Amino acid sequence: MVAQKKGETALKSKNNVMDSQIMTVLVILFALIIFFSFMSNGFFSQKNLYNILQQVAVIGIITVAQTFVIITSGIDLSQGAIIGLTTVISAMCMVDLKLPIPIAVIAGLLVGIGIGAANGVLIAHLGLPAFIATLGTMSVTEAIALLIKGGNDIYNLPNAISEFGRQGLGEILPNIAIIMIIIVIAMHILLKKTSFGRYTYAVGSNATAAKFSGVKVKRVLFKTYLLAGLLCGVAGIIMMCRMNGGVAIAGKGYQMNSISAVVIGGGSLFGGEGSIVGAIIGAFIMVILSNGLQIMGISSYWQQFITGIVLVSAVLFDTLRRKKTME
Repeated sequence: MVAQKKGETALKSKNNVMDSQIMTVLVILFALIIFFSFMSNGFFSQKNLYNILQQVAVIGIITVAQTFVIITSGIDLSQGAIIGLTTVISAMCMVDLKLPIPIAVIAGLLVGIGIGAANGVLIAHLGLPAFIATLGTMSVTEAIALLIKGGNDIYNLPNAISEFGRQGLGEILPNIAIIMIIIVIAMHILLKKTSFGRYTYAVGSNATAAKFSGVKVKRVLFKTYLLAGLLCGVAGIIMMCRMNGGVAIAGKGYQMNSISAVVIGGGSLFGGEGSIVGAIIGAFIMVILSNGLQIMGISSYWQQFITGIVLVSAVLFDTLRRKKTME
């Protein structure tokens, strides 16, 4: 009884800390919005806000995927490569093989599922560190995407693809943002209200203790990377609709944005901490930061520099916060 009360107290304390972090990143998000609105008259234009929602759709979905992975104390570097290969495979199915759109979409999703399963086997069953395993699958996936069409992009997709990518609920909410919202809600429920979500936190907090408590650690890890692969496949389909084409390097570097978003949103690279809500706020911060800098005419090289600084700062803050907690 005493142990149970201590556990409940610790969980309540962790939830309070997470709520505080979410409030902090919300303040940062609003501060960025206010800053860029003063720096550029076009920031609050309907066209730009619509563009922001289109941009955040892809990053938001892979950030959700990265959240599950990071909570288990892992990392997924293959996300950008999965997006690229998914766009190529789905586009090739429609343009070269003349397959119906639903079949092409399923083929793209199977790409994500397959690579996610490969990551799961390498990490959960073969014991490879997540960094090494996903770095390897990233390299292989990128190579396959480039080899399939010799590095050439695939265009001339059916009109329905580009229309879906451009259109939305009036001129307010893009179709692809609606998909992201649905995924965010579903994954929030999965993480917070199901046994799989509880096991995910348990594995990330202490895999050995979780194993002795009856949690099938390998199964949880495999399912986590399988889910992450599926979500990246969805992000790839959305990216294909946005670009109206298959581009092998379409998602290059996107995994760094998702990692940054998760850590900014309160996730810990040491595992056991994180939330879908905080991560999505982090994703909006990354997108608005990039969008605002573009509107201000800042060079893309400086944008990359600033993004790197944000990532390092977020990780440093996470490390210092963890050390302070352990003292």
